[in-house]
Parts: sequence; structure tokens; C-alpha cells
Amino acid sequence: MDKLRLIIKREYLAKVRNKSFIVMTILSPILIVGMIVLIAFLTDINDNEKRVLAVLDESGFFQKEFATTKNTSYVLFDGISLEEAKDSTIALGYYGLIHLPEGKNLEQVAQGAYLFTQDNPNTNVIGGLENIFQKRLRQQRLEGLGVSSEEFSNIEKPFELNLSSFDGEKSVKGINEIKAFIGGVFGYAIMMFIIIYGGFVMRSVIEEKTSRIIEVIIASVKPFQLMLGKIIGTSLAGITQFAIWIVSASLLLFISMLVFKIDLSAFSSEANLAPGIQGMPQLDSEMMLYAKEILNIPWALLISSFLVYFILGYLIYSSIYAAIGAAVDNETDTQQFIFPIILPLMLAIYVGFFSVFSNPHGPIAVGFSLFPLTSPIVMLMRLPGGIGEGGVPLWQLLLSIAFLIITFLGIVSLAAKIYRIGILMYGKRPTYKELFKWLRY
Repeated sequence: MDKLRLIIKREYLAKVRNKSFIVMTILSPILIVGMIVLIAFLTDINDNEKRVLAVLDESGFFQKEFATTKNTSYVLFDGISLEEAKDSTIALGYYGLIHLPEGKNLEQVAQGAYLFTQDNPNTNVIGGLENIFQKRLRQQRLEGLGVSSEEFSNIEKPFELNLSSFDGEKSVKGINEIKAFIGGVFGYAIMMFIIIYGGFVMRSVIEEKTSRIIEVIIASVKPFQLMLGKIIGTSLAGITQFAIWIVSASLLLFISMLVFKIDLSAFSSEANLAPGIQGMPQLDSEMMLYAKEILNIPWALLISSFLVYFILGYLIYSSIYAAIGAAVDNETDTQQFIFPIILPLMLAIYVGFFSVFSNPHGPIAVGFSLFPLTSPIVMLMRLPGGIGEGGVPLWQLLLSIAFLIITFLGIVSLAAKIYRIGILMYGKRPTYKELFKWLRY
């Protein structure tokens, strides 16, 4: 135990005293906050862009349809030809020209309408214009059936279904997707930690192996102790760095928002939300319900589960990274082994989002939240819904953790065998076949 403690201390101090570690610990929060500030600034500039469209309505059917919006304004041309309208649009620097030709009826005019632009038009502009035409055509068709303008306005009123639980509490739509997204952030943090610091473990093993220091070390330390010490020491260094990043980045972001008066609401706009969240009402009462739902998330359970899955998931994957580092002579030879490691993590992120967003209790979501190589990410996406009725059944959470512990013990045992043999192997690029042979020794 004393030797293991010494190895952990040595690995931890070696990492935190490294110049690149210190530089990245300082620079990373600055870069992250700078990127957020830059994106918010560019988004604000992009949202403030005003597009001016010229309208040449020769039909007379659309005189009052083109109303100025936040990002689009319209200038009506009258008494000029199409060619003159095109020349004027270009000369005045307008975004484009909408031409509505003469026609016997609205349907004929709409079919002959054109939007002229210098380059390919923006999708939002096209969508807005198509909505104008569609609304006008629908109104005309209903008026042909005897529906008045007032009745048409009533028809067009949006409808939102009232939602409530059986206990009488009002529900809001999209909250399941928001909860899954919050859990996904925790899962994504685990994935990034595993990839970054698992790679540190692997490179540390390769460096000691190629410098032949390892031959001296294992003369007094068991390979298993050395491998476990590297894993724990590197993870503690990583946790230290992450804690510094979170605190410093939060302070920098808060200061930046005060100094530059940045409005981060753009990041929560409908365009940036998950598909299931788009279209949420923006009324104050509704926002209070959303805030209440988010506050009701079992944060203590989520954070404690995050720590459990974080530790177990990292130990499993870093053991594999350490075994790979022991099996090869240089980092180039690791490429053939890295993708199979990262694949379950990528699968957990993408499949987890698609399955948990649509049905957090479906067979795919449940299966991936129990499978040990994906459960640290997918289960965290499901946990914001709570435990028990309406949330994750307790037996699934306990079974998932049990599978992780069993898998950790099995993988560490197998990785130790590869580590014990591979750490003293030089000059030969190992194959999967040879690795399987080492597992039998």
C-alpha cells in the first residue's frame, strides 16, 4: 500500500508540475470564455443584420402582406418595369427583389412569383416569404368557401394543449428534453475526461517504457501496482485541473458579462435548442414553470451519481489505455487500438441523445444505460427525471452500477496481464492476436 501511495504521489506531482499542464490550466479557461464571448458577439451581429427586399407587385393581390419584421424590411416599387426594378434593386444595394406578375387570380400570381437575388438566398428569407404566400393563399381559398377575414383570423389562432400530472400539477412541454440535455452535459464531461486523461496515462506508460526507466521501477514494484498508481495519480491531476477550470472559467465568464454587457440569451434561442424543445412558449408564467421543473431535478442524486459513474467509467477506460501503452513502443502504433475504445463513448453520446430524448424508458435507452461501456453517459441522461415512479427504476440504477464494478474488476485484471507482459516487450508492433495470447498467460 505504501508503494502504491508513492506511485500515486509521484504521478500526481509529475503531472501538475509539468509546464504544459500549468500552461493549459491557465490558458484553457481564458480560451473557453473568449470563445463564448466571441460567439455571443458574432451572434448578436448576425441577428442585427437587416435585409431589405424590394417588392414589385403588378398584380395588386399582395399590397398589405409584406410587413416589416425584426430582420427583414420591404420597399414597394410601383409604376416601373421588371428590368428597371432589377437595376434599382442592385443600385440601391437591396438584398433581393420579389416580383409578382399580373394574373387573373391569386393562384396564378403566386405560381408566377419570383425572388431575384445576387447570390443563393438565405433559407430563413425563403421560409419567411413562403409563409407569407401560404397564409395569403389559404385565406383566399377559405374566403372562396365563404369564410370571412375575421373567421380566418380565428382559424389561424395557435393552439397549445394544457398539460398536467395526475396529481394536479401543471406540466410543460419539452422538459424531458431539457432534463436529458442537462444529463448529457454531465455524460459529455465524463467522455472528454476519459479521452483526455486516459491518453495521458497511455503516453506516460509509453515514455517510461521507451526510456527503459520501467525496467528499474518494476524491480521493486508489481506491474499491477504501477498501473493502478498511474491511473489514480493521473485522475487526481485531471480532477485538480478540471476544478481549476470550472472555478476560473465561471469567474471569467461572469466578469466578461459585466464588462462587455453580453446577453447569452442567444444560446437558448429556439434555433439552438434540441428539436424536441423548439416552439416552447415564452410567457413569464411558462418560464416560471420551466424554472420550477429544473429546480425540482434531483441535483443531489445527479451529482452523486456523476461522481460514481465518473470514477468507475474512468477506471475502466484508463486501464485499457494503460494496457495499450504497455503493449506498444510509440504513440503511432496506438492508432489501431484507439478507435475501438472511443467508439462506445461516441455511440453513447449520439444514441443516448436520440433514444433518451424520444423515450427515456424505451428498450434502447434502458439497454445502453445498463451496458457498462455506455452506462456512465446514457444513465446520466436519464437520471434528471428522478428515481422511482416516472423516473429511472431503482433496480436499473443499482444494476447499472453493479455491472460497472464487475466490468472494472474484469477489465483491470485483463489489462494487468497485458501490462505485465507488454511493458518489457520492445521492437515489435503487437497485433490483436498477440494481445489475446498475452491474456492467457
